[in-house]
Amino acid sequence: MEKDLLIIQYDCKTDVDDLHSIAAFATLVSHSKYENLNYHAVAGTYGMQNGLYVPPNKLFALAFGENWSDAHNSYEKALETVTQLGLKTLKSTGSLWIAEAGQSDFTFDVIKALQLALPSFDNKRIHVVQHSDWNEEVTTPEKLDFVKSSITYYKIPDGNATKNGTPGFRSEEIIPWSYSIKGENLSQVWNLAIKLGNQYNGKDNRYLNKAIEKGGLDFSDFSEVCWILGLTDIEDANAYFKYISEKD
Repeated sequence: MEKDLLIIQYDCKTDVDDLHSIAAFATLVSHSKYENLNYHAVAGTYGMQNGLYVPPNKLFALAFGENWSDAHNSYEKALETVTQLGLKTLKSTGSLWIAEAGQSDFTFDVIKALQLALPSFDNKRIHVVQHSDWNEEVTTPEKLDFVKSSITYYKIPDGNATKNGTPGFRSEEIIPWSYSIKGENLSQVWNLAIKLGNQYNGKDNRYLNKAIEKGGLDFSDFSEVCWILGLTDIEDANAYFKYISEKD
């Protein structure tokens, strides 16, 4: 954590699970062990999929303050910000870790920009972590091939399921998350994530997340962050909130 950089990229199209994943990550970095984690969040890193965007900006601002970029509305600005952060990390002998809660199209442009600015760096110090077959399927094929072949690419077990080697953070059961959350801001983050999720879930032909429809939670994309940080012993959503409540 002293020299590496974690980039968390959310496609926000068209599944609302990203909203819950944002809240889960904001919860983690609010606690003492990870409060100094060097990270940057990016919204709108989608690929070829059809369907409407899920507007997350209010949630990003509440969860991350100014430590995020908007690739949906300001793609070139977001790309420049992430590129500069990546360059700073690589020049300081750190590694870049990209958790893809979405597709690899934005990652492709980041890698290209870094190669152009710093031709001599070791590409293998860029680590991309992906958990979803579907995310790979709706990435522009030639861009996915480039990402897989040019950096260190990890395809981990799907975060929607348990007992596969990574946490499974999709639950149709109602999770009593509020008992584990400390601080008014985090409660506001979760309440907004759930509110927006309910507002956009399945609306206007967006993907219908049945777990969220039933009142449950889905922060399956957060499984990649857990894998990167070595938190793979956490089995499911209930276990995560127990971990959070006991960690400090």
